[in-house]
Amino acid sequence: MKDVIMAHGIVISSMAVGDYDKRVVLLTKELGKIAAFARGARRSNSSLLASTRPFTLGIFTLYPGKDAYIVQSAEVNEYFEGLSNDMEAVTYGYYFLEIADYYTREGIDESPMINLLYVTIKALLNPNLNNQLVKLIFELRAIVIGGSYPELFHCVNCGQEIQEGIFSIQDHGTYCPECKKIPKNGIPLDAATTYALQYMIAAPINKLYTFTLSEKTMQTAAKVIEQCKKQYQDKTFHSLEILEQMVGVSANKTKS
Repeated sequence: MKDVIMAHGIVISSMAVGDYDKRVVLLTKELGKIAAFARGARRSNSSLLASTRPFTLGIFTLYPGKDAYIVQSAEVNEYFEGLSNDMEAVTYGYYFLEIADYYTREGIDESPMINLLYVTIKALLNPNLNNQLVKLIFELRAIVIGGSYPELFHCVNCGQEIQEGIFSIQDHGTYCPECKKIPKNGIPLDAATTYALQYMIAAPINKLYTFTLSEKTMQTAAKVIEQCKKQYQDKTFHSLEILEQMVGVSANKTKS
């Protein structure tokens, strides 16, 4: 048998192939984003039936095939079974998986995105958290992982630390009040919104979903993040369109 690889990761998509097989996309620490075939995974008695569903987190035993990897077995760490009972949460979840697919590549350790997905799905299953806030946090943190994001800690003109100011996506950052810059289409940021955005960018991953925001602060943060998405992403996410239709999410409105 060809060399076997043990890959730690998460299933971000799965589709039927033929009568009994599946083609999955795995996000892994060891191999980055890869395609793999799971033979017989659609059979009712297959050990791979559940472990090749989207959101499944675990250790996948793989070996190289001609055009893609082959899934030999899987040791599941987390199924996130609660998603199957919450249509809203799973709809958000599929949007997050599509964003993860957009930002990841083969041959790169994708642990940052895997870890972000893990804590984010856990947050979706927390009844005490607003799903729209979870969405905003994930969107901005994913942009950060992607490597291109605006300066929200220091004034883009004078360099001093920002506590409040005016955000300008055209200038990729924030102006402090002392610089008296009024950029076109700028978004005024008070101290609460500035701190919230900074926290979303830099908080330890295990502390990312440990806060709430007022309606006003969340609306302003949503405007900033929407501008970031338009600036730094060149794709329309089909799952976001479904999410907007299903649960009434829009870029600049929060869930009531």
